[in-house]
Order: sequence, then C-alpha cells, then structure tokens
Amino acid sequence: MTIRIEVDPTACKAHGLCAELLPELIELDDWGYPVIADADVPRRLRPLARQAVSACPTLALRRRAAASAAVSQPRAQGSRAFRD
Repeated sequence: MTIRIEVDPTACKAHGLCAELLPELIELDDWGYPVIADADVPRRLRPLARQAVSACPTLALRRRAAASAAVSQPRAQGSRAFRD
C-alpha cells in the first residue's frame, strides 16, 4: 500500500509544525502554508509522516492510502482518508 499526505487548506492556520517534522515532503510557501510534495511517502518516512499528522494543531494534515503508481485506478467516491 502507498501513503500520501494531504492538507485541508481551509483548516490550516500556517503553524508550520508539519514542515519542521517532515521537511523531505513538506515545504512552506511565502505565507507559511504547507506545500506538499506530489509523491508517495517513502516507507522510511512513514513514522515521521504519522508524527506530522498527529502533531498538527488544527488537524489539517491527513495521511491517505493511495493507488499504486503502477496500477492507476480512479478514486472511489467516498474514499476514506485515515489518521493514525
């Protein structure tokens, strides 16, 4: 299974904690809001991704299961994002 990180831009208040915890995948824009890499979370970074999601003070960050790049599948309606 592959994992992706996504942000809810309306919930985010630009605290920047996510970028401090996961700089390999998250950068901050000029206003301090996260810009998430359009890539799967490598297995070695999954513990840090879990920590970044858990540490978000506004619960704006999520991890979600993603379809493998090798097998492109449309996302089912009602697809479930999950939090650890």
